[in-house]
Amino acid sequence: MSAPALNVVSSGQGPPVVLLHGLLLGSVAQWYFTLAPALALHHRVVMFDLRGHGRSEVAASGYDLATLADDLQRVRAEQGITEPMDLVGHSYGGLVALTLALREPGWVRRLVLVDVPLPPGDPQWRRPIEEAGVDGLLAMLPEGVREQVLSGGRRSRKLLARLAQLAQRTTLLDDVAAERDLQDAQLAQLPHRTLCLVGEESACRSAMARLQRVIPEARLEVVPGGHFVPVEAPDALIAHVQGFLDA
Repeated sequence: MSAPALNVVSSGQGPPVVLLHGLLLGSVAQWYFTLAPALALHHRVVMFDLRGHGRSEVAASGYDLATLADDLQRVRAEQGITEPMDLVGHSYGGLVALTLALREPGWVRRLVLVDVPLPPGDPQWRRPIEEAGVDGLLAMLPEGVREQVLSGGRRSRKLLARLAQLAQRTTLLDDVAAERDLQDAQLAQLPHRTLCLVGEESACRSAMARLQRVIPEARLEVVPGGHFVPVEAPDALIAHVQGFLDA
């Protein structure tokens, strides 16, 4: 089975940095008007919609971390990136970044992990989606984010239809549920300088504190808001990531 076509956007010149969004609600749109323009001043910024998301092709399967890391490698090769790249990953996108860094550490220069959930298949967020579908997902969102999702007219209807398709007609939820937790011994082998960012009201705070504790070259910063840092705290995100990568 051929790999799905992926929507890839790039801008700027300089050392490469790849931006990875989270599952279901994420897309390149969360970076396009915030972090990407700021980083493009000094970097070549590459961002892409994960399979099934945004303008990328929907695949019936392949939402496990290993396959998504393969997609990342495919984007790297197709974009002609031949030097180690910085990876910025939000939520499940951070897990994709970690998966590639553990598998191919030489391809990664530095890591920025934004509100990453551990274990990956934590039923705390998965169960409401399994039980109530899209309504369960929307109920988990902060009020401001939920209003933003629902107030976009035709674009909102298209997004909701895509969410239903991913949740009900692909293996996405099963793939996530099957993922095992990353082990401390694995994470301790990471040689990369790592910035960990977490929302002060996020349920991922303990997971992010664990990453900071276990990864040798990691530091942790707390920013306003909850899990959806790129939407809830874009200015803080830009300041921390830009400062880290431009240092």
